[in-house]
Amino acid sequence: MAVKIRLARHGKTKRAYYRIVAADSQMKRSGRYLELLGTVDPLPEPPVVALKQDRVEHWLSVGAKPTATAAQWIEKMMPGQLRTLDEKRTAKVRAARKARKARAKGKAPAKKAAAKKTVKKAAKKTAKAKKSA
Repeated sequence: MAVKIRLARHGKTKRAYYRIVAADSQMKRSGRYLELLGTVDPLPEPPVVALKQDRVEHWLSVGAKPTATAAQWIEKMMPGQLRTLDEKRTAKVRAARKARKARAKGKAPAKKAAAKKTVKKAAKKTAKAKKSA
């Protein structure tokens, strides 16, 4: 079951407000949801947003993907939360990919110290190349 964090529209014609919900991706836009995470009332200036930050963090940590609009509201209320989560995920994926490649070649995965030395050597080579150019 793929979980999405998205907006569910409520209210009446021309007087909409939204609920931020965690829902199965196959459910209707304003249909059944797993958990109510907050509300957004876009009509007043500035818009009124209420968010259960601990529950949003929970759903993001278990792999729920926010839609573009939901991500904007989450980022506005919890600056940096989505960015740090994406960085952690990409680092984890890169490490797993590197380990798979090493196993496929029959080599043991590189140690952290050896990897740091390789990065330092590459940095020195690029610095020398820039100086000579």
